[in-house]
Amino acid sequence: MTTSPAEIASSNASLRAFLHGLPGVDRVGADQRAAMLGTRSIKTTAKAQAIDLAISMVDLTTLEGADTPGKVRALCAKAVRPDPGDPSVPKVAAVCVYPDLVERAVDALAGSGVKVASVATAFPSGRSFLDVKVADTRQAVQAGADEIDMVIDRGAFLAGDYRKVYDEIVAIRQACARDAASGGEDAHLKVILETGELATYDNVRRASWLAMLAGADFIKTSTGKVSPAATLPVTMVMLEAVRDFRDRTGRVVGVKPAGGIRTTKDAIKHLVLVNETAGDDWLTPSLFRLGASSLLNDLLMQRQKMTTGRYAGPDYFTLD
Repeated sequence: MTTSPAEIASSNASLRAFLHGLPGVDRVGADQRAAMLGTRSIKTTAKAQAIDLAISMVDLTTLEGADTPGKVRALCAKAVRPDPGDPSVPKVAAVCVYPDLVERAVDALAGSGVKVASVATAFPSGRSFLDVKVADTRQAVQAGADEIDMVIDRGAFLAGDYRKVYDEIVAIRQACARDAASGGEDAHLKVILETGELATYDNVRRASWLAMLAGADFIKTSTGKVSPAATLPVTMVMLEAVRDFRDRTGRVVGVKPAGGIRTTKDAIKHLVLVNETAGDDWLTPSLFRLGASSLLNDLLMQRQKMTTGRYAGPDYFTLD
């Protein structure tokens, strides 16, 4: 990239010129390629490895108004030991909760290596004042969140006010910093595009680049509250964006599809998509996550079927 991100973001006009200068997405071609990759099958040993990899990439999520401390503790126990009867099952990547439950999750996951993620910035709508969004983020980080999942202002983006979206992401990234007294690494920032509201694949590509230019560590499809959420073509467009961004800047950004990924077949389709689009560098929990609440049980059932030759009963695994 010959022009620096700061120069590109120097005005709304320069941001617009850059984002609208990105190559357009052939919608028919994108749909066809994603559908073709979705038909790839993985057999035997490779499938077993893919299931374990998918488990290790799960952000086990509960984002309901009825969430309780007890539910969070139970979810954290499952995150560390997904199948209590089989210690060979890998831990998940993170547990994602609302900001006021971060401390509960931090206590429950202490020493486990499982990250605590928290939604912030007036999730899921993103409709609030910037100082409220910044305060929301800072409180979650101070409570111990390792990762912040923020939502962009889709209204501003769709109105073409790209600089406002950019400035908000920069401000939230700054709010992810740990204070000197607490120590530790800054919280990683996942930027949720809410692709179901962006209308076109071109907008998904532009929003992906906008988030990365502003400093996102991850770009994420959805809140899980809007349909459609994580479709294969949308995820493919975002994977192409992170691949091209690395080629042009040298910086590596992760991708997190979330919402609607419920089965092992769905998860494996996404892993194939990652490998064929961005490359195997992204086949790691540090660069690819699966945001889900019900996916883990299906992965565990399929894993047990491959190990024992039979499915567990429906009440064998806890409901999330």
